[in-house]
Amino acid sequence: MKQKVKLTRDENGWIVAEVPELPGCVSQGRTEAEALANIEEAIAVWRLAEKLKRVERPSDKHAL
Repeated sequence: MKQKVKLTRDENGWIVAEVPELPGCVSQGRTEAEALANIEEAIAVWRLAEKLKRVERPSDKHAL
């Protein structure tokens, strides 16, 4: 699934990549290509975290 990525340059010259539809999914790079490669990894991790958040662990049921 393709995501819209917003690119901006910060005050130090880094390219910041953000996915508005995925809260907290942000990365950066020295170049646009590096920022885009990094945000692809961040998107994959974000999706994995979201998927795992929905999995109930058996030990969680019995936690005090």
